[in-house]
Amino acid sequence: MNSQRVRSLLPSLFGLLALFAAISVAVAAGPSAQLRAGAATSNITPSLGGNIIGGFHPFPSKNVHDDLHARCLVLDNGQTRLAFVVCDLIGLSRYLCDEARRLVQKETGLPAANLLMSGTHTHSATSALGERYSTSPELDDYQKFVARRIADVVHCAINNLAPARIGWATGSEPRHVFNRRWFMKPGTVPVTPFGGTNDLVKMNPPRANANLVKPAGPTDPEICLIAVQSPEGRPIALLANYSLHYVGGVRGADISADYYGMFCSRMQQLLGADRQDPPFVAMMSNGTSGNINNIDFTKPGEKMASYEKMRLVANDVANATFKAYQAIQWHDSVPLGAAFQDMEIGFRHPTPEQLERAKGILAKIKPDAKPNTMEEIYADRTVRVNDYPQRGKIPLQALRIGDVGIGTIPTEVFVEVGLEMKKRSPFKPTFVMSLAHGYFGYLPTPEQHKLGGYETWLGTNRLEVDASTKIITALLEMLGKLR
Repeated sequence: MNSQRVRSLLPSLFGLLALFAAISVAVAAGPSAQLRAGAATSNITPSLGGNIIGGFHPFPSKNVHDDLHARCLVLDNGQTRLAFVVCDLIGLSRYLCDEARRLVQKETGLPAANLLMSGTHTHSATSALGERYSTSPELDDYQKFVARRIADVVHCAINNLAPARIGWATGSEPRHVFNRRWFMKPGTVPVTPFGGTNDLVKMNPPRANANLVKPAGPTDPEICLIAVQSPEGRPIALLANYSLHYVGGVRGADISADYYGMFCSRMQQLLGADRQDPPFVAMMSNGTSGNINNIDFTKPGEKMASYEKMRLVANDVANATFKAYQAIQWHDSVPLGAAFQDMEIGFRHPTPEQLERAKGILAKIKPDAKPNTMEEIYADRTVRVNDYPQRGKIPLQALRIGDVGIGTIPTEVFVEVGLEMKKRSPFKPTFVMSLAHGYFGYLPTPEQHKLGGYETWLGTNRLEVDASTKIITALLEMLGKLR
């Protein structure tokens, strides 16, 4: 696709944004009636054979270990209605979210700005992102299916609305979060796919290695949770947030919801909510985990069976969540609010020299072959991101539930961003949901950009270097208005 073609697509690329501009005024009404809540799930497990993404070489799925779901919670205080949907997917494309939002608004009347959609970031699911770096609004069959199922689950959750009470709490589980970017001794950081050695840090370095110096950033062990139950105390739903990238350790080409799905099952057990009607729904959303995983790089790798580490993490996080749940103070009604905006942002592009080098590398690949080496893969990405417009718009959302503030960002967000939001937000607690309403690569801070590393490479990272600073400012302003 050439630059002229991309410019011709800009009206369709951002055509739905006018809708949000008209409805994104923040609403933060006080409670006027008994809170009602409803929850539901819909199965979004794909057919076998679709490509599982998450690594550099996608491969077709061959088995379903556990089903994927879209999980939904709807809250209504008589003045404002909010819907939260968390999908067992590595991410959702902007156009998929636009279509789901259109269906939900058309079929339920829910204001488009009041619907939150995010992906968990499981690395063992068929892609709902479409072709990577594509500027085409066309959805493939699986994306259409997921959009339809998101609309269905919101509709079902609305059907289940009933009197409820709500509360929130925070817990902590520090044993499973580690910063995956490390400073290494001079001269030991590998050459980048762009031919340079300018990186000061390495993602996922060799474990227990003598060249390791120290992690290049912090972690966030906090678990934030919002829970609803019937006036009689029957659990209805729980929405949690934890800043862990994913766990992994699947068997072969299995489809799996990763630890997120196992957490949901374990919470149902801990709360004694099995076999309810309507069913209890637990949801685990991804916090700011762009530079966080569950590997302690100071220790050698442990030998574990498939899914063993996944279940260990899920159980530990669920136990910490259950402990925090005991301290919840319940409310019959609370203020609810939502704000949505499409923020203009700059996209990164290669220099003329980088583009020429990339084209030269790709010219050496046989016509029927795909990029295989890291150098070839990033050459391909370099050419693709060059077709992006100079500036575009990304969806941001802020929500209020009583004293809780939530911000959403359509990227793999670095933990520093989440910590800054928690520190400066007018709401306590506050948390960020990553991978919401679209996917626009990684979001490092400007300071982390200076260190280099995989998450900052052109083709992994798409937004301007100062994007995180601008996004934090915009979300804090939105939260301030909801306050």
